[in-house]
Amino acid sequence: QVQLVESGGGLVQPGGSLRLSCAASGSIFSINAMGWYRQAPGKQRELVAAITSGGSTNYADSVKGRFTISRDNAKNTVYLQMNSLKPEDTAVYYCNADSVLTPAGWGSEYWGQGTQVTVSS
Repeated sequence: QVQLVESGGGLVQPGGSLRLSCAASGSIFSINAMGWYRQAPGKQRELVAAITSGGSTNYADSVKGRFTISRDNAKNTVYLQMNSLKPEDTAVYYCNADSVLTPAGWGSEYWGQGTQVTVSS
């Protein structure tokens, strides 16, 4: 069974920084893609950033130049460095793992429990 555990959320002032971490645990042979999504109150969940095992990245236009996604394949961990945070970045941030190879075969769409990020003065 694959579990994702996020950490690093919190309250920060506009212009500040936060670093989110997400560790995947379980009998995992490999993970193709890992990413971060967010959901603000009254809005749909949206992709923030994603990264493949080979290091290819994809970002939402709203965070390009401010957020950086990275991963440690050996630790099955993905990170999101968030700089120059804005109030509109306030949301619950969810970690996602897709195309995960375990002894049971390939699985998809594993989610963490979410971590709150609040940007406010």
